[in-house]
Amino acid sequence: MIELAEIEAARALLDGAATRTPLVRLPVDDAPAEIWCKLETLQPINSFKVRGATNAVRRADPQLVRRGLVTASAGNMAQGVAWIARELGVPATIVVPEHAPEAKLAAVARLGGTVQRLPYDDWWRAIETGRAEGIEGLFIHPVADPRVMAGNGTIGLEILEDLPVPDAVVIPYGGGGLTVGIASALRALSPTTRVYTVEPETGAALAAARAAGRPTEIDYKPSFVDGSGSRMVLAEMWPRVAPLVDEALVATLAETAQAVRLLAERLRVIAEGAGALAAAAALAGRAGSGRVVCIVSGGNIDLSRLETIFNGEVPT
Repeated sequence: MIELAEIEAARALLDGAATRTPLVRLPVDDAPAEIWCKLETLQPINSFKVRGATNAVRRADPQLVRRGLVTASAGNMAQGVAWIARELGVPATIVVPEHAPEAKLAAVARLGGTVQRLPYDDWWRAIETGRAEGIEGLFIHPVADPRVMAGNGTIGLEILEDLPVPDAVVIPYGGGGLTVGIASALRALSPTTRVYTVEPETGAALAAARAAGRPTEIDYKPSFVDGSGSRMVLAEMWPRVAPLVDEALVATLAETAQAVRLLAERLRVIAEGAGALAAAAALAGRAGSGRVVCIVSGGNIDLSRLETIFNGEVPT
């Protein structure tokens, strides 16, 4: 759990970098709950990752920062680190898995970052070890850095200011940094609010870990939901995540694609696969009734995938 004071301090450090994003009602008459959407798609990089990346870098030793920044990311943390690196005038190197979407890689390039593609196993090793072999610079862990989690936790503060004591908050689960940050704020300020995570059916590692009582390796398959799902819950994140989560939900790819379409139709919001996971679970009734907040975590999706979804199909 991240201390509330750390999250509040992060909020002050994010001034001028991260946007205070709106919380809007999703107008669906037959929904099983009163669904609200926290639109992190409106951040400067179209993803919540700018919060954690900025807080981590601004809290780091300036001498280390001047050597350049490094991270391992499927795309959104890559943009967060590249964004703050450009602001500081230092180089950013990003290691990405081979299946990383072109839309996210193009955004990194626009921000001046350097991308290095790796086979999934090698990329996952960088996530597990917190270092990228042969690359100089300060490694900003996309998930397990407490400063990153504190930055993410500012989302929880904003939710509670706009909608005090929601019945549930649904968070897309990738590595756990977003979940720990938001859930820490909720547990401190609104302990009765239920915390749900949601993963795609092709990589529901947290759901498997909760069923087994420990992290366990699953048969992970990459999908268009590239910002969520993994082969295994990170060992160092399990003790942080486990006590904060009430239930780990799973959404199908078809449900997630349908949620992408619905967010576009009803809110005119473009969400990537991971960004639509929470809404997919809530619309399916898995987050219960009452006032349910869904974290729309990002909107960086390849246009070809979006076209497929808008045509009523599921990207392969």
